[in-house]
This record gives sequence, C-alpha cells and structure tokens, in this order.
Amino acid sequence: MSRALPKYNKRRVAIIGGAAALALTGAVVVNQALAGESSKSSSTNAQTLAAGPGTIVCPDVASKLPAIPATAKAEVDRNLALLQTQIQEANTRLQNTVGQGGPNFVQNAILGPLKDKRVATVNRIATAIGRTAAKPTGLDALAPCALNAGGGAAAGNANAGNGNANANAGNNANAGGNNGNAGNAGAVGTITCPDVASKLPAIPATAKAEVDRNLALLQTQIQEANTRLKNTVGQGGPNFVQNAILGPLKDKRSSTIDRIAISIGRTAAKPTGLDSLAACTLNK
Repeated sequence: MSRALPKYNKRRVAIIGGAAALALTGAVVVNQALAGESSKSSSTNAQTLAAGPGTIVCPDVASKLPAIPATAKAEVDRNLALLQTQIQEANTRLQNTVGQGGPNFVQNAILGPLKDKRVATVNRIATAIGRTAAKPTGLDALAPCALNAGGGAAAGNANAGNGNANANAGNNANAGGNNGNAGNAGAVGTITCPDVASKLPAIPATAKAEVDRNLALLQTQIQEANTRLKNTVGQGGPNFVQNAILGPLKDKRSSTIDRIAISIGRTAAKPTGLDSLAACTLNK
C-alpha cells in the first residue's frame, strides 16, 4: 500500500502537468491567431485610411491671365483669393461627406456647384480686367475641377460601396414618400424662382440685348432644373434635391444675375441686391 501511493501520485502529477501544458499550448495558439487578426485588421485600416476620399484639384487661373491693369488689380486679387477659398471649402466638404449619397454624389453635390461658383468668379475677373483693357476670353474652360488621380479610384470605390447602402436607404425613403403621395409618381413638385425682370431698373439701350439674353437664360436654367427634378425621382438621399439641383441652380442664377447687373452698370447705376433673387425653392 505504501509502495503504490507514490506511483499514483506520480501518475497524477503527470496527468495534471500534461493538461497544463496542453492549456498553455492552446493559449499560445489563440494569442497568435488573435495577434494575426489584429495585425491584418491594422493593415486593412491603414490601407483604408491611406486611400481617403482624395482631394479636389482645379486649373490655375492666375497663370492664364494677361497683364492686369492697376485699376483692376485689387478686384482681381480678391477674386483669385476667393477661388482658393472655394477649393478649400469643397475639399472640406469632401472630407465631411464621405459615404453620403450615391455614386454621383461628389459630382452632383460638390464638383458641380464648385464649377458654377468658379464660373461666376472667373467671369468677375474677366469683367474687371475688361473695364480698362482687352477682356480675356476662354477663362470659363478653367472652371471645372476634378478629384485627383491618387484618391479618385479609392473615393470612387468608397462611394460605390457606400452608395449601395445609401442608395438603398434613399430608395427606401423615396419609396415610402411615393407611397405617402398615393403612388403618384408624377407628383415631384416644381422648382420656382423669384422673378428678376420685374426687379430691374430702367435698362439702358446699350445693355438691353445682353440683359434680355441673360433673362432668357434664367428661364432656361429653371426649365432644365425642373426636367432634372422629374428625371431623378428616387435618386440619392433626403438632401439630393437641395445638393444636386437647387444648390447648383442657385450658383448658376447668381452668375447670370451678376452678368445682368454688370451689363447695366456699364452705362448706368449698377443695381444692387439682386443676389437675393438667386435662391429657388421646391414647390410641392
């Protein structure tokens, strides 16, 4: 009996030791697996962060200008600075809206409105120079901007991926809205804008042709916006109409109204306060 007890104790120690070794081995394997997953996750996150939404780049305007008359320099410099501010604001919005809207969100809600703002600003630069020198032409070609190639693909993939989720959410929301409208697919409303012609002062004969042309353009812009409103029912999220239609329309109207005021101001008192007529609304 006394000889059997040590053998039993030895066997018990061996079994316990083996179990402890097995548990330790399992813990090592689990820790290695977790470490591998953590490393993989960190690598994936690093790639995602590195990709980013990209940045918006625009053609340089200053280098394409002719000699600037001294009388126009202050106004030109102010508008060149505004062009830079517009790019910075667009890049900030690009960063702050990652994942919003559908695959065309960046074009419709950021690049499109930015182009319209740049057209208006570039036009003011050309007009300022043209008051005392030959007015530069062709500057409108410098207005469109783009996502840089380095971030464009990543941003496109991110928008496409997020676009599926957001587009589905948007479509679901719009589907609910259509149901709420008793299934009337045509009841998208219409865009209405303040009348500009009735707010103008007496138009000099020398400005009449240009003013009439721009008043006609204002009507064309409204018609195009209403057409787009009907053709994009169900697209984007709840802010699609504001970001992709009303916002760009306001920028276009600001530019057109500015041209009307400048035209009148060449031979008469330049009208002020017309910018307040640029914003339009959706009439449901």
